[in-house]
Amino acid sequence: MAEAVKENKMGTAPVGRLILSMSLPPVCSMFMQYSYNFVDSAFVAQLSEKALTAVSLSFPITSLMCACSIGLGVGINVVIARSLGRRDQDKANEIVTLGILMAFLFGVVLNLLAAAVSGPYFRSFTTDEEIYQLAMEYMSVCVFMQVPNMVHIAIQKIVQATGNMLAPMGFQIAGVVFNLIFDPILIFGWGPFPAMGIRGAALSTVLGFTLSTLLAFWVLLGTPQRVKMKVRGFRVHLSEVREILTLGLPSFILNALNSFTVTFANLFLKPDMTAVAFFGAYFKAQHMIVMTVNGLIQGTLPVMSFNYGAGKPDRLRSAFRCGLWGAAALMTLGGLILFCFPKGVLGLFDASPELLELGVPAMRILVLGYACNGLSTLIATYLQAVGRVRGSMVINLSRQLAGLVPMMWLLDSLFGVTGIWAAFPVTEVLTLILACILLRRCRVELPQAAA
Repeated sequence: MAEAVKENKMGTAPVGRLILSMSLPPVCSMFMQYSYNFVDSAFVAQLSEKALTAVSLSFPITSLMCACSIGLGVGINVVIARSLGRRDQDKANEIVTLGILMAFLFGVVLNLLAAAVSGPYFRSFTTDEEIYQLAMEYMSVCVFMQVPNMVHIAIQKIVQATGNMLAPMGFQIAGVVFNLIFDPILIFGWGPFPAMGIRGAALSTVLGFTLSTLLAFWVLLGTPQRVKMKVRGFRVHLSEVREILTLGLPSFILNALNSFTVTFANLFLKPDMTAVAFFGAYFKAQHMIVMTVNGLIQGTLPVMSFNYGAGKPDRLRSAFRCGLWGAAALMTLGGLILFCFPKGVLGLFDASPELLELGVPAMRILVLGYACNGLSTLIATYLQAVGRVRGSMVINLSRQLAGLVPMMWLLDSLFGVTGIWAAFPVTEVLTLILACILLRRCRVELPQAAA
C-alpha cells in the first residue's frame, strides 16, 4: 500500500499536465452543476417576471445551502489528500466514513432550518403577495435538495482527493441533464405530466440531485477507488470533525458570501423589483462563471494539499502558479462574454424592455473586476492548502462582505444605482491588493512549513 501511495500521480506527474487533467472534469461538472439555478430561472421567466423575481429572491437561500455542501466537501477533500500524501491510508479511509456521516446529519439540519426561515426571509424583501406566494411555492419543494446535494458533493470531494476527477464529473452531469430535461416537462406539463409551474422547477432540481447521489454511492462503493469506507473499528473523533470544518471554512465563506452578496444587494435594490429581477438573473450567469473557476480550484487544491503534506514545496508553488493564471484566464473569458453579449444573456430570461434598459449597462460595469476575482480567489485557495486558514478567510470576507457592503453604501449614496454596480469591481481590485500583501508575508515561511 505504501508503494501505491508513493507513486500517486499528484506527487510525481508533471504539474502543468496534472493540473489540466484534474481540472478539466470538475470545470465541466461545476459549470453544469451550477446551471441548475440558471436553467430554473430561464424556464421560470417564461411564466412571468414575478416568477423570475421569486426565484431570484430564493437564490440566497439555495446558494447558502450549496455553500455548506461545498465547504464540508472541501474540508473532507483536503484532509484525505493530506493523509494520502503522508501515506496514512487508515486515516484517509476513516475520513471517508466520517465525511459521509457528517453530510447526512448536516443536510437534515440545514433542510429544517431553510424551511423555517423561508417565510420571514421573503416577507422582509417584498410586499407583493403574488411574488411571496411564488417564492414560498418554490422553496417549499427546493429545501429537500439539501440532503442529496450535501451527500453527493461529499462523495465527489472524496473521490477527487485521490486524483480521480472523471467519475465525479459523470454523476454530476447526469443530475444536470435530468434537470435540464424535466424542468420544462414539469413546469409546463408536457406529455402525461401535469403543469406544476414554479414547483415543477424545484422538483426537477431535487430529483436531479437525488440521481447524482445514487450514482455517487455506486462510484464509491461499486468501483475500485484508492479510498474506501472504514466500518470496522470506526469511531467519531472530534479532532477530525474540527479539522474537516476548519479546513473547509474558507471555501464555505467563499461560496456563502455569494448568498450574502445577493441579500445585501437586494436590500439596496428592493424599491425597484425590476432591478432585483435583473440582479438575480445576472448573478446566476456570474455564478456559473465563478463556479466554473471553482472547478479549476477543485483540481488545483488537492494537488497543492498533497504536495504540502508530502513535503514538496517546489511542486506546491508550481501548482499554485498554474492555478493562478488559469483562474485569471477563465474569469477574464467569462467577463468578456457577459460584456460583449449582455442582451443575449438577458434574453435567455425573457427580459422586458425595462429590464434590458437597466441591465445592459449594469452588466458591463459589474464584469470589470473579474480577472482580479480569479487571482485573489486562487491566492486564498493556496493559503488554505498550506494551513493559513485565517488569511484565506480574510481575503474571502473582504471581497464580499467587509469590503463590498460598505462600498455599496458609499457609492450608492454618491451615484445611485450605478454606484451599486461599480462597487463590485472596485472591491475586487482592493481585495486583490490585500491578497498580494498576505501572500507576500507567507512566501518566506512556506518551504519551512511544508518541509
